[in-house]
Amino acid sequence: MLMGEAQVISFPNDDALVTAVAEAWLELVAVAQSAGRKHLVALSGGRVARKLFTQTTIFSRQRGVSLANAEFFWADERCVPPDDADSNYRLADENLFRPLRINPQSIHRIQGELLPMDAAKAATEDLMRTSGAKLDSMPVLDLILLGMGEDGHVASLFPRNAATISDRNSVFLAIDNSPKPPPKRVTLGNGPIYAASNVWVLASGSGKGQALQESLASSGRTPLAQVIKNRAATKVFTDIPHSWASKISLNGVAAL
Repeated sequence: MLMGEAQVISFPNDDALVTAVAEAWLELVAVAQSAGRKHLVALSGGRVARKLFTQTTIFSRQRGVSLANAEFFWADERCVPPDDADSNYRLADENLFRPLRINPQSIHRIQGELLPMDAAKAATEDLMRTSGAKLDSMPVLDLILLGMGEDGHVASLFPRNAATISDRNSVFLAIDNSPKPPPKRVTLGNGPIYAASNVWVLASGSGKGQALQESLASSGRTPLAQVIKNRAATKVFTDIPHSWASKISLNGVAAL
């Protein structure tokens, strides 16, 4: 299979970006509903995620698209209690779950109040069980929503962290030394990110242009670049000004 294609979809601002992503996400959910399938999604935190959750809630109500068939996981979580201001779970709970009255049994939060290794183990067991993955295979999520940091990191996979860069076997990883506070975190590993049916990157905000350009270059070495190179296709939704083509193939073959 052809690998390394990034589809870059540009928007004038983050409002237009989250509107498009919310619409596309609910379309995926509706397709799964029609097929009688669960929709397994991993969420991220951050400013643009908050706006996405709010817009998704609005569209879900307006268009009558229920999220009752969705199972919610996380791309990463800070090791803090669920009611902490830094909790990615709390962000989704306040702006998506409670407004839409999502069934608590469908919410598979990472237990940030535990030690990172224990939280990673529990999260791995939960995702493996819910996805029905075999012990010798990666769980396959229908959608992973990722942000991108100023250094090109995604989830809590940071540059210059040899352990996370080389690991393809862990479902979730314990992080004890994140360069961004808080230092203790739990993150999806490369394996499930590479295996996911869809990975959408929401690259939004000032100061990230260089990281995005490097991530899309054939010589890119950022964590996002590694994600793109190891997947057949990755969608990048961005409001960062650029002059690149709408589709970029990192293996030198023109994208169709």
